[in-house]
Amino acid sequence: MDGRGRPACIQSDLSVDGFAGRVKLDGPCKPSKVLHFRGVPADATEGEVVQLGLPFGHMTNLVLAKKKNQAWLEMVDVQSAQAVVSCYHDRPPQIRGRTVYVQFSNYDILKTEASQQGAQAALQAAQQLMTNVDDPKTVLRVIVENMLYPVTIDVLKSIFSRYGQVLKIVTFSKNNTFQALIQFSDQIAAQTAKVSLHGQNIYNGCCTLRIDFSKLQALNVKYNNDKSRDYTNPNLPSGDGQPAMPVDAQGAGSMGLSAAGLGAFQAAVPFSLAGLNAAAGLNAMNAAGLRLPGQPQTGAVLLVSNLNEQKVTPDALFTLFGVYGDVIRVKIMFNKKDNALIQFADAAQASCCLTHMDKLKVWGKNIKVAPSKHSVVQMPKEGQPDAGLTKDYTNSPLHRFKKPNSKNHHNIFPPSATLHLSNIPPTTTEEQLQDLFQQHGAVVAFKFFQKDRKMALIQMGSVEDAVHALMALHNHQLAETSHLRVSYSKSTIAPSYSSQQLQSQQLQMLVPATVDLQPTDLSP
Repeated sequence: MDGRGRPACIQSDLSVDGFAGRVKLDGPCKPSKVLHFRGVPADATEGEVVQLGLPFGHMTNLVLAKKKNQAWLEMVDVQSAQAVVSCYHDRPPQIRGRTVYVQFSNYDILKTEASQQGAQAALQAAQQLMTNVDDPKTVLRVIVENMLYPVTIDVLKSIFSRYGQVLKIVTFSKNNTFQALIQFSDQIAAQTAKVSLHGQNIYNGCCTLRIDFSKLQALNVKYNNDKSRDYTNPNLPSGDGQPAMPVDAQGAGSMGLSAAGLGAFQAAVPFSLAGLNAAAGLNAMNAAGLRLPGQPQTGAVLLVSNLNEQKVTPDALFTLFGVYGDVIRVKIMFNKKDNALIQFADAAQASCCLTHMDKLKVWGKNIKVAPSKHSVVQMPKEGQPDAGLTKDYTNSPLHRFKKPNSKNHHNIFPPSATLHLSNIPPTTTEEQLQDLFQQHGAVVAFKFFQKDRKMALIQMGSVEDAVHALMALHNHQLAETSHLRVSYSKSTIAPSYSSQQLQSQQLQMLVPATVDLQPTDLSP
């Protein structure tokens, strides 16, 4: 602070998204249209910084250095900047409860080489708000189109909180479309979220956000549950006779996540801009401890129909469906053996499996997979005929997703003709593996990983052949202490040939040049 109680310019080194500079003044800075904000919270958004300058006129550029707790805001002219400094001189503003100090910057203009989408969205939102000051709106109406995967309140909260403080959320279905109303603490946060997220996908290729302003001025939330949430009133009842759902300051809600768990969840949100595929995103959410109880579309139990009665077994279904989640129980219907119930560890895994397995061809028939009305699969009562058609796999060592954050959570792909093999002993040869897989269909190509011969890719003649091979050979014992691991791969490989095959192919190519054609060979 200088002798008159005003913040003095301090030396500052920074390099933020293409903006670099060095301030070297020890005394008060001369008036400039660029403002320097110090003490900015690390979790502050661009919209919250822009809001400090909004009452004083147009703003043309913004740089937010979160790690340095600083920001630079360029006003349209020096007079507007002077008004900001004069106003906040005696009454420093606050962002998220933390006092922020404002002074003139040593820069006359901000020049950013790299694009800052968040800053530009916040400035654009402010510009639109200034043209419509008389009609402040803080409630967004969000429509989720092409919703192939579950979208929960917590997913929405995590995404929209990037642009400001979310106060309330209400979700509902209208015309068979999932919709939500989201209330922000201020209009600039709502506008910034609208500008930034409209048309974006929550998951790659699906769950597209269509956003406009709601006619409602505020939301009236009566219950904290899976369909509505008031983050300003954590003591609301759940509406089903149960105690109020815990809603912490960050809005973790009914999922019961700790602060660390919520942070892991936020890092794992399968937002399309993060470059995650949908299946990986769902399983990353599982790894963070998230459960999806509020989705009526899919519970933890699936109904599978049109199975091959002559070949289906509980173990085969456990292996087949276990690619997409930890199967807890399997029940093949005693009086209708082409139907079965599959219970997963949670609804997210069941939803992921339904997406990839429905209409898959297995044992010559296209199976049908749908949500079941049952919440659990019951074991047969003592003395009840079952013929071994119901099995419990709760303690199975073959669950693929029991270890949080394992590679399996991020390597889930649709059924494909190419299979990924792992845990191959060093003594096992390519010929042995090809002979093994040829018992279940044609083998088109094979390739060991160059850097790790414990893994390989094998390409079958069809997806159905690959499905049959996976069911039969996953956990197949190759050595005394080695069991083969099989999963679907997104890769394809070019056919590989042995030296004998190459010689044979070369001879076939030479034959036409050394054979005397007979007159009959020349007939049209």
